[in-house]
Amino acid sequence: MKSKSNIITFIFIITALFLALISHLVFRNNLKNNVENFNSYHFIVDVCFIIGAGLLIRFVIARNDKRNIGILKQLQTINTEIKDSNERYDIVAKATSDTIWDWKIQTDEFVWNKGIQGVFGYKKEDVGNSSNWWFDRIHPEDSLKMSVKLYSFLEQKTERWQDEYRFKCADGSYKYVFDRGFLLKDIDGKAIRMIGAIQDVTKQKEEEQRLKLLETVITQTKDAVIITDTDISENPIPNIIFVNQAFTKMTGYKPKEVIGKSPIMFAGVKSDSTELQKLTESIKNYQECFIETVSYKKNGDEYWVNFSMIPVTNKEGEHSHWISIQRDVTKEKNQEREREQLIQELTRNNKDLKQFSYITSHNFRAPLSNLTGLLNLLDDVPIENEELQEILNGFKRSTHLLNETIDDLVKVVIIKDNPSIQKEIVSIKEIFENVFFQLNNQINLYKPIINIDIEDNLSITINKAYLESIVLNLMSNALKYRSLTKTPKISIIALEKENSVNLIIKDNGIGIDLGKNSDKIFGLYQRFHNYPDSKGLGLYLVKSQIEAMGGSIEVESQVNKGTQFSLTFKKV
Repeated sequence: MKSKSNIITFIFIITALFLALISHLVFRNNLKNNVENFNSYHFIVDVCFIIGAGLLIRFVIARNDKRNIGILKQLQTINTEIKDSNERYDIVAKATSDTIWDWKIQTDEFVWNKGIQGVFGYKKEDVGNSSNWWFDRIHPEDSLKMSVKLYSFLEQKTERWQDEYRFKCADGSYKYVFDRGFLLKDIDGKAIRMIGAIQDVTKQKEEEQRLKLLETVITQTKDAVIITDTDISENPIPNIIFVNQAFTKMTGYKPKEVIGKSPIMFAGVKSDSTELQKLTESIKNYQECFIETVSYKKNGDEYWVNFSMIPVTNKEGEHSHWISIQRDVTKEKNQEREREQLIQELTRNNKDLKQFSYITSHNFRAPLSNLTGLLNLLDDVPIENEELQEILNGFKRSTHLLNETIDDLVKVVIIKDNPSIQKEIVSIKEIFENVFFQLNNQINLYKPIINIDIEDNLSITINKAYLESIVLNLMSNALKYRSLTKTPKISIIALEKENSVNLIIKDNGIGIDLGKNSDKIFGLYQRFHNYPDSKGLGLYLVKSQIEAMGGSIEVESQVNKGTQFSLTFKKV
């Protein structure tokens, strides 16, 4: 522009000098001898010069304006095209969700489009204008690998550059991105500029990792996995498109032997037709299905299989596949069958045992009654032989113990054979008063210290006879198994907790070695002390009666320190 101004100025000066010279020569010849007209001459020359210069300037300006208008129109057209191009560029960038970057390599100038703000959350003023800002936000674990590949591309050792790495967001988190670039060169083939596009592939990467995890689960699981299509035009159960290794191990079929075929091929003579019909109906209605039936392996062996068929939908919500998870439950079915047989045998044996108990108690009852009567008659007969008297006394005691044993066994049978026990509202204090009355002689004999803590008006809905029997047994044991070296102490606590009643009976007697006997404490005919009148039946009866009423019992005991029984019953 400056050179054009100099040219115009130079032309104007030369032209003006030329006009001035011509005018001077013309007028000088005409006015050579006329001095009077000299002033008029100069005036006319000046006027002509000004008019000529003005016309010349007008011509130059008009021509320059015309050229400038043409240049302006051309610039406007170019600006419009640039604006349209930028708008298209921004629209494409938004449509593709790509972040575009432009790197002038020689000056290390870096320009980002708006994607760096929209995708990664950076503010405009936070975005740097050099490559260092870019490199600093690449994850440290990815930075070295990415840099090596990039500089190899810049040195033109590789034809193209694209890479996956993690890029830091404004909030400090990282996104997986896929970046690819295009290189611009000068006339000497030297890289001067690089333009690239970053695509956020975090969701795809997470989905890829999830699919790899699912693939690992499917391939490594011990359950057989079958995937089928949804076409039921040829078979009621769709054809197989995938099976895992566990399926081959379970059935003996290799993938190539079953892919493209329907799972109906595994059914046989003993397969449950009802279960298979249930499966086909569920498949028709695209519903989940769980069935159990007999299937057949490749070698013809039968096995019980428990499997599910679950429909799978694609992104559009359309059913695309079925997934079946199958498990060989032959062992469990055999165990179930054995368990049922065992239950039947136990039920039958229990019934026989009950019958035997009734018959035995009935058959023993009459002879024992006769023996007891005869022994009572002997009390009135004087016997002088002391040895004979001792024999008769021992026989009488044995008969009495046998009679008590039969009574206890009858109680056990009645408890076990009575699922519905009559219950009534019972006062806890009344139960203990009755027990104390029955144990009056022993209490007077041993003189124990008894501490009672029973809440006033505390009652419970329970079988009165059973509860009284339970308390009587535990209190009798506390007195029977007292310590001979210290005064007997018995603590009784009864309290209500939410919807239950707790009874605690604690003594300071000789205790029980739970380390040796914890698993036998409530067993039938288990004795832990060498007492002559101990039958080992009391605690068994206690536990049986408590459980028959829906309660529970716990025991704590230490040798020579005492024993505590904790009973829990539902209040209603």
